[in-house]
Amino acid sequence: QLQASGGGLVQAGGSLRLSCAAPGRAFSSASLGWFRQAPGKEREFVAAISWNAYTTYYADSVKGRFTISRDNAKNTVYLQMMSLKLEDTAVYYCAVQKGQYSPSLGRSASLYDYWGQGTLVTVSS
Repeated sequence: QLQASGGGLVQAGGSLRLSCAAPGRAFSSASLGWFRQAPGKEREFVAAISWNAYTTYYADSVKGRFTISRDNAKNTVYLQMMSLKLEDTAVYYCAVQKGQYSPSLGRSASLYDYWGQGTLVTVSS
């Protein structure tokens, strides 16, 4: 099972780094994504990274503030979040995109078939 960590309480303008690992499971051939779900809202796409880390894709709301990266040797994907805003408050989920060595990155949750348990990020004023 994917294990997300790194969430917590941070002031607006601050930074956090989320990690998501899959002990005992290798996903080096799959694209990976981060999604988030705020209270009372639907889950939304945040960022994705290709299997070889050559391509990344961000939601407009986080572009320029968040950076997705991965370490295939550690079976871990990261989300570096900077200049956090109140509206970034949500539970953040990592996910594995369906298929192997996919040339494209998806923003639809239906394209992902393996999800972590989520980690809560709370941004305060």
